[in-house]
Parts: sequence; C-alpha cells; structure tokens
Amino acid sequence: MGFEYLTNIPLEKAQEEYLSLLKNNGFTPKTELIPVFDACNRVTALPVYAHICAPHYAASAMDGIAVNARDTFGATETTPVILKSGQYVIVDTGDPIPEHCDAVIMVEELVQNEDATITIHAAAAPWQHIRQIGEDICVGEMILPALTKVSPSAIGAMIAGGVLEIEVIRKPVVGIIPTGDEIVPPCIDPKPGDILEFNSSIFSAMLKEWGAEAVVYPIVPDKFEQIQEMTAKASDECDMVILNAGSSAGREDYSAKVIESLGEVLYHGIAIKPGKPAILGCRGAVPILGVPGYPVSGIIVIEELLKPLIDHWMKVPAEQKQYVKAVLTRPIVSGLKYKEFVRVRMGYVGDRLMASPLSRGSGVVTSFMKADGILEIPQGLEGYEAGEEVEIRLLCSLDKLQNTLVVIGSHDPLLDELGNMLHVADESLYMSSSHVGSMGGIMAIRRGEAHIAGCHLLDTVTGEYNLSFMKKYFPKGDVKLIRCVGREQGLMVAKGNPLDIQKFADIAKEGVRYVNRQKGSGTRILADYLCKTEQIDMASVYGYEREEMTHTSVAAQIANGSADAGMGIYSAAKLYDLDFIPICVEEYDLIISDYAWNTPMVQQLMQVLKSDIFRQKLMELGGYTVDNAGELRSYE
Repeated sequence: MGFEYLTNIPLEKAQEEYLSLLKNNGFTPKTELIPVFDACNRVTALPVYAHICAPHYAASAMDGIAVNARDTFGATETTPVILKSGQYVIVDTGDPIPEHCDAVIMVEELVQNEDATITIHAAAAPWQHIRQIGEDICVGEMILPALTKVSPSAIGAMIAGGVLEIEVIRKPVVGIIPTGDEIVPPCIDPKPGDILEFNSSIFSAMLKEWGAEAVVYPIVPDKFEQIQEMTAKASDECDMVILNAGSSAGREDYSAKVIESLGEVLYHGIAIKPGKPAILGCRGAVPILGVPGYPVSGIIVIEELLKPLIDHWMKVPAEQKQYVKAVLTRPIVSGLKYKEFVRVRMGYVGDRLMASPLSRGSGVVTSFMKADGILEIPQGLEGYEAGEEVEIRLLCSLDKLQNTLVVIGSHDPLLDELGNMLHVADESLYMSSSHVGSMGGIMAIRRGEAHIAGCHLLDTVTGEYNLSFMKKYFPKGDVKLIRCVGREQGLMVAKGNPLDIQKFADIAKEGVRYVNRQKGSGTRILADYLCKTEQIDMASVYGYEREEMTHTSVAAQIANGSADAGMGIYSAAKLYDLDFIPICVEEYDLIISDYAWNTPMVQQLMQVLKSDIFRQKLMELGGYTVDNAGELRSYE
C-alpha cells in the first residue's frame, strides 16, 4: 500500500498487518547449537530425546547387601536363612549391583555373625531395593518437546539422559540507533541543551528481559545521509532495528524518509497516546521500527509493536495481560482520536482498590518506574469520572494462568509426540501426561483430575477393548471415547532371541527372567489374561511381580540385560532394537471428559490427532494403525 504521512491507524490493526507484512517478507527465527550447560531459559527448536538411560546401570537403593534372591527363599522369623561368604556383597546406596545378584537387603534387616555369615529372617523379592536401569529416563524418551523454555532441572535431566548439546532458537539481535544533534552520552555534567541518551539503556534492558540481545550503535546526528548509512549497517547486522527519535513531523525528523529509502514504510502514525508518531517499516525481512524520542512514548511503542515480533521469533506465547478492577481517585479526560495509556499507582483502602493517575507527560520516565498499573482508555472514549470503577492492566507480578492439557492413564510414546505436536501447533498450549495405567486413567477422569485418559482395556468375555469398561464406569455417558490407534502388543526379547522364545507361554521356561507392567495397566491385564487362558502359573514365572511403569522402561531392562522378556508394544521394541513376537493388535483409545471437550486445548488436540503429520510420525515409530484416529466411538 502507498505511504501515508502521519496516519492514525488503530493499534490492533497496525500490529496484525505489520507482522503479516514481515512474515511475507521472510521474517522467521534462526536456530543455533549450544552446550546444554548454557541452555537455561533458552527455547528448544526441536524435541530433545535421551541418548542413555538414567540410571544407566542397576544401582543399590539402600545400604546393605546384594544377594541372589533365590538364595533367600524360605527365610522367615522361625526359619531364618544363613548367607555364607560369597553369597552376598556389601553395598552402599548407589553402588552397582554385582552380576550374580538381583536383590538388596537393607542393613537394618541383617544379623551379622562373628564367622562372617549373615542371618536373615525374611526372603528377598527379585529386584527389591534396586534402582532399575532407566528408572528415571529411558533411551529414546522425549525429555523436552520443541518450543519449550529450558529450566534448571531440565538441564539436569538432559545431562542424565546423555544430551550435551541442543538446538535452540537463537536470540534475536536488535540494533538500537540513537539519533539527534542534542543527544549526548550519559555523563554527570551535561551542558544546558544536552539530552542524556538513556533510551537505549531502557530499551536494551527490556529486550534482554524478553530474551533478545541488544546492540547499541553510536549516536547519529540529524543528518539524512548519516542516519541512512547507520540504518543500512544495522539492518545488515541485526534481525530487527529500532531507529530512535526523528519520527515526528519536524524539519529534522528524517526517520520515515530513511526507512522508505532503504525499504518500505507500512504506517507512520498509530492511534495511541503516548507514541502516536511511531513508524512501522522494514528492509526486506528486517523490521525497522521508528520510535519517538520521549522515553514513555518509546516504552509504549516498544511494548506494543516490537515485543509481538520478538514473541513470534522466540516461539513463546505472548504474556497474557492481567487486569483488576479499581476505583479512580481523580477524573481523566482523553482525546477521542487515540487509545491512551495512563500510568497509575494503586493501593487498597479498606476493601477497595484505588487507582491514582500519575503524570501523563511522554518525557516523564519516572512515572513508568512508579506505576503499579496502566489504564487503557479505548479510542473514541472521552475518559472517566472520579469514583468510577475501571479495569487496570497490572504491572506487578501475579500467578500466570496455565494452559495445560492433563492426560493420565495408559502409557504410550505417542502421547509425547501428541504433546509436542499440540505445542508446535499452538505455542500457548501444553500437555502433561502421567502414566498410571488404563484403570488409573479411568479413575482420574471419574474424580475430575484429568481432561483425558489413555485406555486399552480388554474385555476377556467379549474380546472388545474399552467399551464394556465405559458402560460400567461412565453409565451416564458423561465422557467421550475417541479412537486413537491400533497397536501391536507382543513379547519383547533380546536381539537374536537367544533363549528361543516363540510364544507367550515361554515366559515360564526355566532360566527366563520376565519383567512386567504395573497392576491396572492394560498390558498387565492382557498378560494376566494370557496366563489364565494358557494355564501359566504366574508364581512360576521368574520376575512376574517385577513391575515397570512404561513400555520403554520394560524395553530398557531387556536391552540392558537385566531381563529376558516382557510384554510391550512394537514401537518400544523397535526403539531399543529388540526382537518382537507379536501377540495381538489392540485398540488404544482416549477417554475425554465432557467438561473438557469444547475447550480450545482439546479441540486443537483433535486436529492434531487427525493430521497427516501425526500419521506420518506413527508410521516412523512403527507398530501402529491410525485409519480412524479422532473418530467418536459409541458405547451406549
């Protein structure tokens, strides 16, 4: 569109059209690879996956002795067992478990005899008091999704998972060019007429707070050619440029002409006060923002017009403005042509929050420093009367609202992928998933503790998945059952299948060490059902009571040699390069509470569930069918 000198464009329209113009010109964030040690508060560019398990070896969880559980069987208070030298190894917390041992007995439960033997009065269960390989993190598990700010604890998790470098979004570099014949560097003895240049210090601090890096260029006098040269240099070296002062209509206000000579001016003049002479321009994909010289005007313009660009670059949701109701102590008159920002001080008087307007001068920077909030007077409104209740935007800190989708229930790696895709689709949305098994998920939904539960419960009478459980636990139909995936369940065994395990009943073979899922999980219910139908005595299966909470943790135990077989899904076996003996294809569905169904979080998740990118990712993982993902299943 053509350049209009000193336009009066509404702020919201200017914000939207400015970002749209820049996107069309190729304005997009850049990434960089950095050490994990330096990653605090940076934003991940891609999902981060574990390279090693944590812990990466079976470790003692107690001080005591490591033993082979078989050597302790039969020990009771009346029939104690005496362990001889060679049947036990003294261990401290954190020590590796010796190869021939598979249990730890606490030192408090030992009776040490003078002949170096040890008496015990209770049998040790296999793998008791042992931190399993991958108890915290398993190889291939997603530690952080994309577009997530890295916390100090996340640094520890990544290092524990063997991740030493990550790709993050590079901090945008913003060039600040101060201009003006009267502007001088900060000093303690300015001459009359000198104006100390502190706007760049304010802007630099704001930029740093928002995650950007500031580069302050030397002060440029009011000369068109010099301003043009410095602006060209800054736009070559930086991702964004602030051209400070020279944006009004004075005879030495060259900013608009400079920007136009180098690129494009979208608007010169925004319907806000203070800050109305702002210039929205660019040189290709580099935004050049002309900012008024008065500090309060500059702060408003930077907050309203530059911060949205930084948020877009950093891929973080814009901070939600928090408002409270307050009573004005004095009247405020406002012009009809602008949206006006008035700084106020606030305090409680009795049970009422009172707001007192501060000086409205554009050059009174201390009014921003003292302000507790900002009264935003809409364009077209003449103002407010004293005693009138108004809404104030808070500048003081408050707890921020969380937009987190809570998922509790059966584990599947696809939940991590769904959470990542949800967040990538909308940076303001997050997913928190807890793995407590299908029945645990149903109970969480019934108690109102979760939005969604993953479920794959087999009805051993009908052979159907999930439907009978829905009828039993949700007879009023106050939830929705959504098809997610079909997935292959089977036995995961070591590469090459050294024990020649061919069918489920082989878990009871002599010498086979089994690792199970926790009670209440769909996989455990399936295993128990198979034991019943194939007449397998669970007590005869070594390790049947050894429980892990996820498919990947079961796979990790087999891959690292502490177990020989375990039930799980094909994608977990593929991830750990294990052999897989298929047992069945089950239906893994999502139970979604009615009270959450129409929320933006759930509706966005439904879009992700039906997307091609989700289908493609599951094909990469392997072992899934997704033909009907997102379809409603009737169970009435």
